[in-house]
Amino acid sequence: MTDTYGTPEERRPIRVLLADDQALLRSAFKVLVNSEPDMEVVAEAADGAEAVAQARATRADVVLMDIRMPGTDGLAATRMITADPGLADVRIVMLTTFEVDEYVVQSLRAGASGFLGKGAEPEELLGAIRVAHAGEALLSPAATKGLIASFLAQGGGADPDEAAGPAYSERLAALTAREREVLVLVAGGLSNDEIAERLDVSPLTVKTHVNRAMAKLGARDRAQLVVTAYESGLVRPRVE
Repeated sequence: MTDTYGTPEERRPIRVLLADDQALLRSAFKVLVNSEPDMEVVAEAADGAEAVAQARATRADVVLMDIRMPGTDGLAATRMITADPGLADVRIVMLTTFEVDEYVVQSLRAGASGFLGKGAEPEELLGAIRVAHAGEALLSPAATKGLIASFLAQGGGADPDEAAGPAYSERLAALTAREREVLVLVAGGLSNDEIAERLDVSPLTVKTHVNRAMAKLGARDRAQLVVTAYESGLVRPRVE
């Protein structure tokens, strides 16, 4: 029976690129991804350089990118992909041995949409692909706390009294009071639905504020909003 709902683009399976130097792990991920009707693996890569080449060749929607690979690692590959205007719609989910690893913050700064531990359950992995493809950031509250801890361990975080430099000051000044409020909640790891409930507005209104904040701050996606919030000093973690 012909599907009469949605556009051809909406009905097209999510195109996934697997980048990991472990062939056995790629095979397992490939079987899992291809078992879903709404996604398919279109290419594999054993190192970062191959991942970049395959991203350009296939225009994959989502790349599952291992951080540690021989030669060109996942971090460098992520930078190359996100710097390519022709790959602006490609979303990258970093795969880490631990949920928070020493390169996570650098990955997000490089343009990754989020990160996932290699020990995640199959449904978590599939959910991560769908979340990234939808343009959301793969940053759960738990993951965000780890991100903050990692960020601070690397000496990140500006003193808000010093305004984190003129570039951040000018961009933050362009935000409305509500956009700043939403940014703070995004940095806390809350979803649009959770923010909507907190502010007593609709999720669509929250999405509009998030999109406007991303445009004004030059953020690629929601993940970069979190990094910007902490780098600018707008948000600081509580000292336990």
